[in-house]
Amino acid sequence: MIRTEVLVVGGGNAGFTAAHAASARGRAVVLLEKAEEHAAGGNSYYTAGATRIAHNGFADIADIVDPDERHPVTVVPPYPAEHYAADLAKVTDGRNDPDLTKVLVEESQETLRWLNKRGLRYRLMYERQAYERPDGSYLFWGGLHVGNTGGGEGLIADHTRVAAEEGVVVRYGHAVEDLIVTGGAVVGVRYRTTGGCVGEVRAESTILAAGGFESSAEMRKKHLGPGWENAKVRGTPCNTGTLLEAALAIGARAGGDWSTCHSVAWDALADHNESNRALTNRLTRQSYPLGIVVNNRGERFLDEGADFRNYTYAKYGREILEQPDSIAYQIFDATLRPMLRAEEYDMPGISVFEATTIEGLAEKMGVDATTFGRTVSEFNASIDRTTTLDPTMKDGRAARVKPPKSNWASPIETGPFYAYPVTCGITFTFGGLGSDTHGRVLSERGDPIPGLFVCGEMLGGLFSGNYPGGSGLAAGSVFGRRAGTIA
Repeated sequence: MIRTEVLVVGGGNAGFTAAHAASARGRAVVLLEKAEEHAAGGNSYYTAGATRIAHNGFADIADIVDPDERHPVTVVPPYPAEHYAADLAKVTDGRNDPDLTKVLVEESQETLRWLNKRGLRYRLMYERQAYERPDGSYLFWGGLHVGNTGGGEGLIADHTRVAAEEGVVVRYGHAVEDLIVTGGAVVGVRYRTTGGCVGEVRAESTILAAGGFESSAEMRKKHLGPGWENAKVRGTPCNTGTLLEAALAIGARAGGDWSTCHSVAWDALADHNESNRALTNRLTRQSYPLGIVVNNRGERFLDEGADFRNYTYAKYGREILEQPDSIAYQIFDATLRPMLRAEEYDMPGISVFEATTIEGLAEKMGVDATTFGRTVSEFNASIDRTTTLDPTMKDGRAARVKPPKSNWASPIETGPFYAYPVTCGITFTFGGLGSDTHGRVLSERGDPIPGLFVCGEMLGGLFSGNYPGGSGLAAGSVFGRRAGTIA
């Protein structure tokens, strides 16, 4: 048996942040990670590291981002806390918990500063959230500006290094299977190692940071609905919902929306397109606002330009899953192709069809050429060409077809033409455990369960149906720190 003061279950961003916070108070901390060390890091490893924080413009955050020669010609608009809160309410249709939201938006920057002082590194995300303007300057857009240096890999490397410096004991290959309860309080966990050994860790406080249930096809089908068992798992295969079920079994309250999740457009045909630690986030296809998206009937089915991609990408995976055969194609022409994200559309082994004509492209896609040609022609003819294309803002350059394209409509008319096959990639589930704003897990009666805390993707209540890009890592940091501060 292992004894400690604070036990953290899960070695992603939230779990490590909780460990740092507990260690900073002089607490003895043990962190159990289900994966072996070579496969560790949870979903955080697979991210681009994007972290949404409130700030007052570039001058407010310049001291916490790595130097870059582009900084003098860069514009980073302010993103105040009230805008952050409004974005959360907008994309979730008001289903976000207001108390959790208030904490997140008000503590997001300060928490990042705290992590930066502990040794985590950040940068401006030029390749994902800015466009170079004709005068050579860079304009950031969409409220999301900062990310970890080195992406998710750099994030986990920094967390792991800092934890070692703090004396946090990290044990890999320890899958926690159950919670130990004595007198109504959680006093530890039972685990099984990858070698088959079983054991216990006893602790004064247990912080659950073991993710959602997106890696369990059975739980996806049960809670998200039929068809979700076919979604591709973007991140860790370890998030199977075991600890969620264990907490519910001892009387914890379910929190948030268990029927929806974060899901994106994901390379449909690439080899090894699940839990790919070499390519991680590069299998996403997020330049769709510039082109059009059609299903395998050759028809459009969503508004590609409804908003900046970081307000729509986390829900459009669901829209693709609902299409025939759960596949779609992002369509661009030669004029648009240079504007696509290089990290995603120039990656090795990418799935793409290319042809000099629309008819030839349809043939390679296996789509009816007549329907596809009509879709493209009607789209091209409906574009308001009196408005100039500007990808740095919602430019109102619309295509008035059904469904409409509200912004960034450009004709698909100059060969060669490109089609990128995409399916639904699931990132994490929005349902979790109910807690107060400090991460204390609540019982079904609404009382805190002594000794039990939650953070990261196991914390329910912030997101429903959709989420603003970068708010997941921010929430993991904020509520991980809060849980570790009182554990």
